[in-house]
Amino acid sequence: MTDSCPECAAGHLDLSRTAFKKIGAEVDGIIPITYKTVANPSVPGPLSVRLKEGSSQYWFAVLIDNHGNQLRSVTVSRAGGTSRSAKRADYNYWIIESGVGSGPFKIKITDLYGRSATVSGIALSPGRVQRTNARMSGGGGSVVKAPDAKPATKKSATPRPSTSVSPSTSVVAPLAESTVTAGATTGAETSVDLAAGSPSCG
Repeated sequence: MTDSCPECAAGHLDLSRTAFKKIGAEVDGIIPITYKTVANPSVPGPLSVRLKEGSSQYWFAVLIDNHGNQLRSVTVSRAGGTSRSAKRADYNYWIIESGVGSGPFKIKITDLYGRSATVSGIALSPGRVQRTNARMSGGGGSVVKAPDAKPATKKSATPRPSTSVSPSTSVVAPLAESTVTAGATTGAETSVDLAAGSPSCG
């Protein structure tokens, strides 16, 4: 599942064509479904961190990936500095409007189940994915230094804003297979509509 329709209503869900065909006829366009979040799902790798383009010592925005469960909080500090809480934006970045300085940063990530991990050595390097060795799935909170940063591999799908899922308002559309990316889902059990093949939603 991936959200590639930021102009659609909140809760719109996009599925690959293969996934959509498992649950409905693609020609139907929009179909009702019921789903629930899987707790502690498997993820493709350890936590990764990406500072948004435009991030600086005066404005900080970070995307956390491969956490599995929905996140409850993200706090950021730099050497000798105090921790500051970030606020989640509707496009899934965690933001500190006044910035946190020039780094390197230590980031503590906590999910809804109270599991946490702390990663350190995160560089002020906007637009680059910084991979770590930390995982949320094991629980506990160890400090893990980020390895030497490597440029992110370009993917066919660009990150898209995430939206909250609202009961009875979500839809899903199939996407071309090359644009599908894996990610963690969040949200409570709810009924949603599924959209298939609509040009405005793909």
